[in-house]
Amino acid sequence: MQVILKQNVASLGKAGDLVKVNDGYARNLLIPKGLAVEANEKNIKAFQNDKEAFLKKAQKQKASAHDLAGQLAGVTLTIRRKVGDQHKIFGSVTSKDIEEALSEKGFNISRKMIVHDEQIKSLGEFKIRVKLMPGVDTEVKLHVVGEDL
Repeated sequence: MQVILKQNVASLGKAGDLVKVNDGYARNLLIPKGLAVEANEKNIKAFQNDKEAFLKKAQKQKASAHDLAGQLAGVTLTIRRKVGDQHKIFGSVTSKDIEEALSEKGFNISRKMIVHDEQIKSLGEFKIRVKLMPGVDTEVKLHVVGEDL
């Protein structure tokens, strides 16, 4: 089945591309999530008419993502955790904790955009990657400090 991508999909292509995918992948994932539409004559003509407006909108989104990435690059977050005798924290710092710390600073970032490979289970300074959109990401500094019981 051929589909027209409405958004960038990492494994398939960029928004506006005409790609061929398996029927099930298109019907069960791409079309229901609004990532693509079926490539029939009507949709192809409609897309060609709206292509210029669509590309301008995508450029605006990318520009705003770059601006937000620039703002986030200078942000340092501090998260307090209770520590035990040997300065080990109870539990770990999760994406939800980082999302809340960012919202306190005035940033509306979803925890799905926050990427950290290892679990944060100790005190110290960490670099957390925030993926705003495909091709646009930045790093945020995170300080995990302890508070006694």
